[in-house]
Amino acid sequence: MSMTITEKILAVHAGRDHVSPGDLIEAKVDMALANDVTAPLAIKVFREIGVEKVFDTDKVTLVADHFVPNKDIASAEQVKIVREFARQQGLKNYFEGGESGIEHVILPEKGLVLPGQLIIGADSHTCTYGALGAFSTGVGSTDLGAVMATGEIWLKVPPTILLRYEGSLQPHVGGKDLILHTIGLLGVEGALYCAMEFTGGVISRLPMYQRFTMSNMAIEAGGKNGIMELDETTLAYVAGRTSLKPDIFRSDPDADYERVIDIDVSGIEPQVAFPHLPSNVRPVSEVGNVLIDQVVIGSCTNGWLEDLRDAASILKGRKVSPGLRLIIMPGSPLIYKLAMREGILETFLDAGAVIGPPSCGPCLGGHMGVLASGERAVATTNRNFVGRMGHPESEVYLANPFVAAASAVLGRVGGPDQL
Repeated sequence: MSMTITEKILAVHAGRDHVSPGDLIEAKVDMALANDVTAPLAIKVFREIGVEKVFDTDKVTLVADHFVPNKDIASAEQVKIVREFARQQGLKNYFEGGESGIEHVILPEKGLVLPGQLIIGADSHTCTYGALGAFSTGVGSTDLGAVMATGEIWLKVPPTILLRYEGSLQPHVGGKDLILHTIGLLGVEGALYCAMEFTGGVISRLPMYQRFTMSNMAIEAGGKNGIMELDETTLAYVAGRTSLKPDIFRSDPDADYERVIDIDVSGIEPQVAFPHLPSNVRPVSEVGNVLIDQVVIGSCTNGWLEDLRDAASILKGRKVSPGLRLIIMPGSPLIYKLAMREGILETFLDAGAVIGPPSCGPCLGGHMGVLASGERAVATTNRNFVGRMGHPESEVYLANPFVAAASAVLGRVGGPDQL
């Protein structure tokens, strides 16, 4: 019987010939991950189960990335729990400090997540790895603790929404705009517990960093996962990062989809999501005069080297608007190093930016960019809920790196064509 790419991956990992939407399955996990916020509770649950060792020391990854460098005593204690557990278990993949970075950037970068795998993370943006042609989804820490003990998880097979993108992209429009536009069409619950399969000629031409951005934000439409079929671009990205041969799955031509949505990208401008929902989207030409106090460029959504290049192309030879704070957060130490080598960081510094370490930092209102009452920020992050970046009376506007950089110069929300 015919299946989608998501159904095929789940069937193989459940040891079945076929699965259908709604089936309850027990599936073997290729990678389990957690961070300094979610791992401590998962570790507590793991210990309560009573097993001595994790199911596979190569297949459990722990990353200190949310409140690091430790912002206070509480966050230091959290990381200490994770660090000591990783040492006690002999985990191969524990990342902290100069070896760390944002989990959803460094795992693909280091070749730890691969096409065809089933990846479970105690973080909602684990769906990022669907860009590689993997099934990856976020769960709660309790579930992750059980996964670390058993190497298995129970799942309900999700129905799939097929999203086909065709047409030609306008200048300064990319994956962030496509996913914001899509979330605007669907709403924040429009793909609730569905697999979102991204396809079409536009997707086949997107570079990997923009594919990661799209899969990353599938959760913002309520999706269980966001996935793309493996192609030459994927294989080129994976090559050299691992010696393992990737598993290749493709949807059958006659696979059954809950919905098929065709999107012509030709008329899509750079998108801006207004407070307080990622679905509250407007084209940048319809933003109006929205003055801002801060711009954040980075996060697991747009902290890739190419994102920094995009922002630097706008900021080169320009200055940040007086009184505005521009914060840059590279996604990993390697990205930081390459950005420094290419002169990108110098461009940011010359423009008046603050460059932070590879960390989630301000994205979740953690530190290094928390907003005060009444302040507004443009961010390349993934969420703009009430209080997401600080005070509940602050506002966050989501945009791509081109728009974020242009807004930093303008002192208000705006696109590169307004410079």
